[in-house]
This record gives sequence, structure tokens and C-alpha cells, in this order.
Amino acid sequence: MNYNEILAAARDQVGPYCKACPVCNGKACGNSMPGPGCKYPGNAAARNFDKWQEICVNMDTLCPNADPDVRFEMFGREFKAPIFAAPLGAIDLHYGPKYKDAEYNSILIKACADYGVMALTGDGVDPTIMLRSAEDMKKVGGLGCPIIKPWNKEAVFEKLDVLNEGGIFCAGMDVDGAGLPFLKAMNPNAGSKSVSEMREIIDYAKMPFIVKGIMTARGAEKAVEAGAAAIVVSNHGGRVQGGVASTAEVLPEIAEAVRGRTVVLVDGGIRSGVDVFRALALGADGVLIGRPILPMIYAAGEEGFRVYMDKIIGELKSTMTMCGAATLADITRDKVRVG
Repeated sequence: MNYNEILAAARDQVGPYCKACPVCNGKACGNSMPGPGCKYPGNAAARNFDKWQEICVNMDTLCPNADPDVRFEMFGREFKAPIFAAPLGAIDLHYGPKYKDAEYNSILIKACADYGVMALTGDGVDPTIMLRSAEDMKKVGGLGCPIIKPWNKEAVFEKLDVLNEGGIFCAGMDVDGAGLPFLKAMNPNAGSKSVSEMREIIDYAKMPFIVKGIMTARGAEKAVEAGAAAIVVSNHGGRVQGGVASTAEVLPEIAEAVRGRTVVLVDGGIRSGVDVFRALALGADGVLIGRPILPMIYAAGEEGFRVYMDKIIGELKSTMTMCGAATLADITRDKVRVG
């Protein structure tokens, strides 16, 4: 099956909130709560998509002819491309009953490892979700990154004990989940984390730690101060807090603030290889993509993931060729025009 065939088949597999749209731009699902949409005014996902499209790439083909090299190294490991699968949660509630979180993550973890990239997986009120992900990661040599909710410290440490013992490649926390109702209902120290609390958590982990949900330069600096090996510029807390900026808008200032001190990943609205190029040119080291992958897996499992990744990497390489970038390091700020 090709990409269009798989996407068409997905429309019978997902729903009712996700529509498996030809372009996952957040418009059909805005204000869908629960679901893949976001809190009023319901435009966080759509704004993410739209702002990437406002950035133009600068073509330059007066350069040596070469097959673009998109290999990417992070935490001492080489990946096929700087494109990772973003964590998604409450899969059956948001996207359709075919899979629950653990089942979906199991497919995703293996598909990513086989392809040469990495899956970041979600967390939830059911503790077995992360436990199952850790077991599936152990089957592929520990490759993966469970993203832990900002529970109270004791709960976080219990989860990290499992990951430390399992030799998992890296771990993280989506700090922008701090406003979730089930966290507010917990004992003190659940939710927002101070720099010292975050440092204590990162020190407890025996693997590189990613802080996800950074949306300001100062927030990035605090994450670095706490010891984050990588940050993810992400506004998925926009499902809880409306009126947030897009990740494309804040990425340049964040990347500039922590350049050379941590890995910068970006998540939100990246839907093509051209978008990946735009993100790298604005200072990201790599990207996360979540929603567009899900319908492909719902319809065709691991094959769907492979077809999707082949498509987006092909688009990235084509853009690199047309813009005179033979390697990822060649994708510099002068390769795009903003505004």
C-alpha cells in the first residue's frame, strides 16, 4: 500500500474526533475535548501548522551534487534521521477504540527501532502503560524514551526505578502537563516543578533526561540548569491552557538561548519534510511527530509507519537538494525566510 491508500483506509479505523485528514492541520478537530483538539479558543494545533507554512525555504542549486545525508546522532547513538515519534496518550479515547495505549506503543516502539529512529511514549493514570512500554523497549535493546507525567516525586522515582533497572535509552517528563486535573488531585509536589525539584529527578535517572513542554528561552535555560540532556519545544499543554504561541514562533529564541548546551527538539504542527527542514534551519536539532503517524499505524501497523517515514524523509532530502544542503549541519538560518 502507498501513503494515500493507507490514509484512506485509516478513515474507517479512527474517530470520532480524529478525521484522518489529508493534511493534519488541527482545523477539523479544534475545540474537540476530549480528543486531538485543544482548549478554547481551539487554535493551538492549527496555529502550529499555519506558522510553519509561513516560513519559506531559500532555494540554491549552485552547489556540489550530492545525495543528502540525514543521519543524526543523539546521546552517543546514530539515528537514520532527526525525526522521532512523539508520545500520545489516551489513544482509544482520542483516536478510536482499535488500540489502547499499551498496544499502540508496542507497535510504535518496534516500528521505530526497526526503522532506525526512536519512539517517545506517553504516560497515564494507569501505571501499566509505562511498564508495558519499558518491557517493549527492552525487547529492542532498551531503545525508546518514556515520557513521565509530572507526578509527585515519589511516583516519579518509582517509574524511574523501572527504567533504570531496564537499561532504557533515555527518559523524560512533559512538564506542560502540570495543569492536568488528575495531577492537581494528587498530594503536594505533583504538577509544576521547581528547578531544584527537576534537578533531583534528573539526577535520580541513570540515563539522559529530556524535558518536554518548553515554550520560552528562560524555561529552556532553567531546564539546562536542572541538567536536561535535551529539551522539547512543545505547546501540547495548549490542550489545557488556551491562547498559546506556536512552536515555530518561539523556537528561534529558545534555540539561541541554549545553543551548544543541550539538544533542542521541537514538536507541534510538523507535517512534511519541508517542515522538518524549516525547524532545523530555525535552530532545532531534531523534531517529533505524533498525530500523522497514528492513522498510518491504525490502518497498516508497522508498514504504515515505514511508508510514512519514507515519505517525510524523502521530502526532507528533496528540500535539502533544492536548497544546497548536503548534510544536516548545512541547514542553517540563512536557508529560510521568515515573514
